[in-house]
Amino acid sequence: LLLLSLLYDSKEGELMSTHSSNDTMQQFRKKSMVSSWIAKFRLYLRHIFFLAQKEFISTLKDPRMRAMILLTAILQGLMYGYAATYELNDVSYAVVDNSHSASSRSLLAKIDSTGTFTRYATLGNSSQLADGISADNIIVGIVIPNDFESKLSRGDNAPIQVIADGRNTTIASLAIGYVNTIVATWNAEQAGIYGVVSIDQRVWYNPNSKSNWNFLPSLIALISFVQVIMLSGMSIAKEREQGTFDQLLVTPLSQTQILIGKALAPIVIGLLQSTFLFLIARYWFEVPFQGNFGLLFLAVTIFAISSTGIGLSISSIAKNMQQVLVYLLILLMPLVLLSGLATPVDNMPTILQYVTYVNPMRFAVDAVRRIYLEGAGFFDIYMDFIPMIAVAAVTMPLSGWLFKHKAQ
Repeated sequence: LLLLSLLYDSKEGELMSTHSSNDTMQQFRKKSMVSSWIAKFRLYLRHIFFLAQKEFISTLKDPRMRAMILLTAILQGLMYGYAATYELNDVSYAVVDNSHSASSRSLLAKIDSTGTFTRYATLGNSSQLADGISADNIIVGIVIPNDFESKLSRGDNAPIQVIADGRNTTIASLAIGYVNTIVATWNAEQAGIYGVVSIDQRVWYNPNSKSNWNFLPSLIALISFVQVIMLSGMSIAKEREQGTFDQLLVTPLSQTQILIGKALAPIVIGLLQSTFLFLIARYWFEVPFQGNFGLLFLAVTIFAISSTGIGLSISSIAKNMQQVLVYLLILLMPLVLLSGLATPVDNMPTILQYVTYVNPMRFAVDAVRRIYLEGAGFFDIYMDFIPMIAVAAVTMPLSGWLFKHKAQ
């Protein structure tokens, strides 16, 4: 028994020491695995860090990229802050005061004192308002009838007519809303003395205030502009990137012929797209067309030529298609923003209004809207053609000079 107990104790001790050593080995292995995983993860992060460091250095090493990164954020931030606003700070209006009474003068003085409304003219009859609205000189016209004073004196409802330019439904709605607010304030001040002034609102060129009536005609210029400038911008850069630029230069064609050939395809494609968009707006969405299709086609053609000149100039200075995409990304947003497509140019700061004169899209959008919705004739919009022709006259020769310079 004593021997058996001694043997049992020795075996139990061996088993306990074996279990203890196994536990120690497992703990060691776990610690080793954790340490290995941590080391691998640190190495993984170091690789990412060194690669990101290399990308930062290669990006910021180029002075043009540094300037592009900084100026893009600053310029687009300022443009969006000042230009992309739906606040109407300066509403030009004309008034037809058929009442010539103390009440009408008091109401008009209230409108003038707000600082938002600027009286453009005091007209003799309501038919003269059409010229001011068509020429974009006024946004709103106010007509006060002959019996305005007498109705107020009797305590009756005295309506006044407010006519807004419906070619931009957002601006028209805001302007009418401002007038409603001012009239409501005047009514509150005159409570108990006169009757109530009400507003009979009318929206010209878009009587139902449908937003797509304003936007769809503008797309005829916008979509073709984006397509034309993209195609023309890619044309020469694509030849360089594919290695066929030198082959193109040794052909019997002159450099001028090559440039004209490069320009024709984007222009024709842009005109086809504009035609498709016109058909969609006219027959699918049933936006009534009031103008002449030949004049609309002429406006879009001149615009396509000026857009092609800009695109070819960009393509001539770019080394590859990636640079073209970067340049276009920087250029397209400000051009669209400063076109008056969403917010009126007159509501922008003065310095940005001067900048819009070199933007052909501003004048294309205005011409297309007026032809489509208003039925404007050539002599109504010929001033829109002059800046677009000027841009084409500068950018097309410039792209030719840059093309020859790069070719040499």
